[in-house]
Amino acid sequence: MPEEGPDAEAEAVEVAPEPRSLPDHPVLLGLIEPFEDAEWALSAGQHVVLLPKEQLGDFAQAAKAAGFEMAADVTAVDYLGKRRVRFEVVASLLSVEHGLRIRVRCPVPADDTSLPSLVPTYPGANFFEREIYDMFGITFEGHPDMTRILMPDDWEGHPLRKDFGVGDVPVQFKEANKVT
Repeated sequence: MPEEGPDAEAEAVEVAPEPRSLPDHPVLLGLIEPFEDAEWALSAGQHVVLLPKEQLGDFAQAAKAAGFEMAADVTAVDYLGKRRVRFEVVASLLSVEHGLRIRVRCPVPADDTSLPSLVPTYPGANFFEREIYDMFGITFEGHPDMTRILMPDDWEGHPLRKDFGVGDVPVQFKEANKVT
């Protein structure tokens, strides 16, 4: 016998999923809509796409085809202790043709710090990705030269990780007195 009362009625009500938020701009709509896992939002007047890291390479190719000619910046953030997924790679793509800029955010878990490289699509992302590798230890699959760019080759660790020890290496500035 089925239950009766307010609890049974509440269980019978199906909640319709919220419609997916998509941009009004036709170029952005055509770019983002085919990526079903992509989440779009406006943040401080800028278009932001949250994307699974596995889709970054395909999204970059689609963005280039849609008129985003340039990867203006690629960087990373370490959210150690602040978010469930520790790292995030953020790429800023620019379309001069359409007068648009989008920020693409890809969460990167600490136990799998690799994601597709943007370099095959945007060669200018080369040094940005090397810097991210050097500073955070995030690797980019398909990058032509995934080596350190700022730190010595024999340096251990990644200095911009929040769990990297600080203050261990004395710094000697050019015009300062010698450290003794």
